[in-house]
Amino acid sequence: MTLLFLVVSFAASIIGSICGIGGGVLMKPLLDSFQVMSVASISFLSGCTVLTMSVISVVKNKRNGRIRMDYRISTPLAIGAAAGGVCGKYMFQWISRQAAENVVGCVQAVCLMLVTAAALLYTVNRKKIRTLHMTNAALCAAIGLLLGIMSSFLGIGGGPINLVVLYYFFSMETKTAAANSLYIIMFSQTASLVNTLCTGTVPEFALLSLGVMVLGGVLGGMLGGRINKTIRDRTVEKLFIIIMLVIVGINIYNIIQFI
Repeated sequence: MTLLFLVVSFAASIIGSICGIGGGVLMKPLLDSFQVMSVASISFLSGCTVLTMSVISVVKNKRNGRIRMDYRISTPLAIGAAAGGVCGKYMFQWISRQAAENVVGCVQAVCLMLVTAAALLYTVNRKKIRTLHMTNAALCAAIGLLLGIMSSFLGIGGGPINLVVLYYFFSMETKTAAANSLYIIMFSQTASLVNTLCTGTVPEFALLSLGVMVLGGVLGGMLGGRINKTIRDRTVEKLFIIIMLVIVGINIYNIIQFI
């Protein structure tokens, strides 16, 4: 099981760092499919791993200075995402108290499948869609709030929806969107983790599992950041499409298992 956690967190974090999707969108459904732990525990461990990976990626991007961050846009988004991270965690805890674990897992899998499928459709047709150049701070914060709620509730950190939103509302290029997505993820996951610790709602898990997954997130984030610098936007976009197809497939499998 330890080796499984390491491999999944490492591989997912590499992909997440390259594409800007956080890694949790792949890590969470993959671990759910193996049914090695409760849904709540996997969500928590996935969130911690994604937070670690996003911090490393954001720091490396800032040091490299190769990708321009427009903080007038990304900071209101991140602040909104932080508030959304707390709201999403409360939503998850409420549903967990109202329904059986397999129902909660099924709801998460269905939502993630729909979000990923929608992001896939947008990405494939991206060149045909006229994008916006939104700059209003209040609207940016509202969009960040929705992103934070979704990522925290699903336990994925960020996911494809972040990139689609950044493409459409802010007309960002692929690598710029990936860097901004990781910045948003860092804020939303930090808020979600702090809320979990302060409310004493940390689920049961083995410390070794957390340590191994965080290690995988650190190593994957570092390697993914290096790879991202050497490849073109078009390659990142192709990888993003492939991963979304994989995620949709995994979630269909998980839905069948949870039913």
